[in-house]
Amino acid sequence: MTKPESAGDQYDVVIGGASLAGCAAAILLARRGVRVALLERRSDPEAYKALCTHSLQAHAYPVLHELGLVTALEKAGAVRNAARWHTRWGWIEPKAAPGGPVLPYGYNIRRSVLDPLIRRRAADTPGVELLLGHQVTGLVKEGGRIAGVRAWTPEGEREIRARLVVGADGKDSAVAKFAGVAATTYENGRFGYLAHYRDLPLPRGISHTWFLEPDMAYAFVNDDGVTVMAVLPDKKRLPDFREDLEGSFLDFVRRLPEAPPIESAERITQFTGSVNYPLVTREATAPGLALIGDAALTGDPLWGVGCGWALESAKWLAQAVAPAVRARGDVDKSLLVYARRHRRQLRGHQAMAVDFAKSRRFNPMEQLIFSAAARDARMARHTHRFASRLIGPLRFVNPVVLARASAINLRHRRNRRTIGASGRLSRAKP
Repeated sequence: MTKPESAGDQYDVVIGGASLAGCAAAILLARRGVRVALLERRSDPEAYKALCTHSLQAHAYPVLHELGLVTALEKAGAVRNAARWHTRWGWIEPKAAPGGPVLPYGYNIRRSVLDPLIRRRAADTPGVELLLGHQVTGLVKEGGRIAGVRAWTPEGEREIRARLVVGADGKDSAVAKFAGVAATTYENGRFGYLAHYRDLPLPRGISHTWFLEPDMAYAFVNDDGVTVMAVLPDKKRLPDFREDLEGSFLDFVRRLPEAPPIESAERITQFTGSVNYPLVTREATAPGLALIGDAALTGDPLWGVGCGWALESAKWLAQAVAPAVRARGDVDKSLLVYARRHRRQLRGHQAMAVDFAKSRRFNPMEQLIFSAAARDARMARHTHRFASRLIGPLRFVNPVVLARASAINLRHRRNRRTIGASGRLSRAKP
């Protein structure tokens, strides 16, 4: 898959990291006439990220379509990611309105399938040079801005220059560290473990999420009959998991409402997880530099939005910088456009995730909306749109929605009182 190195080692853009964000950015930039060097520290073209929700939420669908991956994903067995969510008020089960369109969807697919697929697509894109076994070891700086990278390769160190350097190398981004971009970290009050199971039956064959306040769990249906089962407990439970990981994991799952019969399924992977997974936010740009995916913003894995944000940020970057890079325009000015869009689209979501990562119970506003969503189909669809990141926090909790949720819950309480009074009258008859 690796193409021959070009003379001069000069490109328009060099990207560090050939996973989802890096490959998507390389494809979208190259299609806009930009010459891209795509560096990947691993030499294996089939390499993939293991610790992941393996979910592409509905907000990522337009990017998948632009990349030309929708048909390939469905051929690979990707599952459209319908889901239901357990709350203390009952299940939220989003369904299409009668006579209305289907609910927006994305895909669940294992990274062992997805990563090689998009990497092959990048390698086959004219204008992209995929350089496997290239690990970024430093940055080239000229005139106060970044002008390239230094990379270790099997043949020795190599310097690659470009008008723009892109860090797509994850939450512990080496590119960001070499550039001196500070990271703001927020503690996550939960830890998490997951494993892949084959033939794990779930009601309606769709994914499930459990809001247990403060504990969390999810079961995401994936390709080839495999389900990703994950538990995300409060850190106060950590000593039990350290003493007996498998036993604690299984006991946690067994106690879930409508628990999937995990003993009947075949576990096909080891348990994978993290006892400390902070949320990370960085400025998305610096002179000559852009960060995309987890390198710019790492959310809480319980929401399953990381893959989609990786793809979206790659698209936003390509749209913002391609004309300037291609036409020798003002790259740093175009980076400001990208930075503003990244901040506008994601910081509100991140702020809510940071607050919920404190491992707390639902706050009053969340109680209002989630309880209403468990009782009303229209409110369930609204919640689905937010969970899929098709709308932002301000639309999710706007005054009209809060008023509607209040009315739904008030009507529910009145109905319960009426039913209760009817029952008492019936029992009181001689």
